Amino acid sequence: MGSLSIWHWLIVLGVGLLLFGGKNKVSSLMGDFAKGIKAFKSGMKEDDEAETAPPPAQVPPPGAAATTAAPAAAAERPHQHV
Repeated sequence: MGSLSIWHWLIVLGVGLLLFGGKNKVSSLMGDFAKGIKAFKSGMKEDDEAETAPPPAQVPPPGAAATTAAPAAAAERPHQHV
């Protein structure tokens, strides 16, 4: 009662053949699965390479350099009391 008889296994095999359509269908399905795994791995590898690359240098616009230099220079001078 607890184990499956030969008839149960034949029915399972028949349903499997109906779903997958025989030998050629199973092999092409496994090939597609393998291609998907390879694409996933290469995508993860590209993400890792992008994270390890240094970020591009940010160059401030020409007008921003003059405005940020003046407050910094004023902060270095001592305040004169009158």
